[in-house]
Amino acid sequence: MRHPDVPEALDGWHILHRMFRLRRRALDALGAARRDGIVREACAFFEPLAADTEGDVSLAAMIGHKCDLMVTHYAKSFDELGVVQAAFDKLELSDFLEPASSYVSVLELGLYEATAKFHAELAERGLKPHSGDWNEAFDALLAKAAVEPRSAARLWAKVPARRYVCFYPMDKKRGEQVNWYALPYAERARLMLDHGKIGRSFHGLVTQVISGSIGFDDWEWGVDLYADDPMVFKRLIYEMRFDAASAQYASFGPFFTGMQFSIAELPAFIEGTQSPRLLARIAREPVMS
Repeated sequence: MRHPDVPEALDGWHILHRMFRLRRRALDALGAARRDGIVREACAFFEPLAADTEGDVSLAAMIGHKCDLMVTHYAKSFDELGVVQAAFDKLELSDFLEPASSYVSVLELGLYEATAKFHAELAERGLKPHSGDWNEAFDALLAKAAVEPRSAARLWAKVPARRYVCFYPMDKKRGEQVNWYALPYAERARLMLDHGKIGRSFHGLVTQVISGSIGFDDWEWGVDLYADDPMVFKRLIYEMRFDAASAQYASFGPFFTGMQFSIAELPAFIEGTQSPRLLARIAREPVMS
């Protein structure tokens, strides 16, 4: 039985973020031939993942002491994430990487407004809430929403091919003073609608990927922002601080910010003498299944 105050969400890719510190001096101490072999092995591992229509992988050179490299992997299941994680750890490159953090989540498309419409439509049909017929009809509406082209394109899109990335986890507050989950559904829906207007005002400047992590990691959501100008992150997140949904009810975890780069640029990242580039990648149709 669905709780009437719980908004539905559509789920897409299973996502694993892994953050590492790179032992650059240890790599530099190796001979050029050995170092080249390590990089070739890593590239051969990453390239099929990036070309796979059933997933994706992204590499990013990070700024600051938290980590040097962030690997973002998309897959159709948690099992696939686990297999790729184990295979990555067998690479010789992993001998020179120190785990700094990680995050497990599922790409999520929230349906606050749609859930309310579903309830209203079923009420107009005269269905008794949470009866067998009601649940069957609700599931049909949800399934229809999941395969709509706009929804499917967002749920199964590749990692946005934009130069700069900012990742952070967040929660909705549920403390003594304010509790997001105690608010009436209509109030939460209104706040999220207003919150979304700020994001839409940055349309074209930033691509946002929201992933749900309740039950999977220490925070409730993971947020990935992608842009061609890193200053967009500062402006967007600062403006959202004044939004009621964030100002009163949001808690934020650590921020990780850096530059995405192409797999072919992994040698430049390892060398460390220039910023690895994000090269153009061939556009692929999103997976609709």
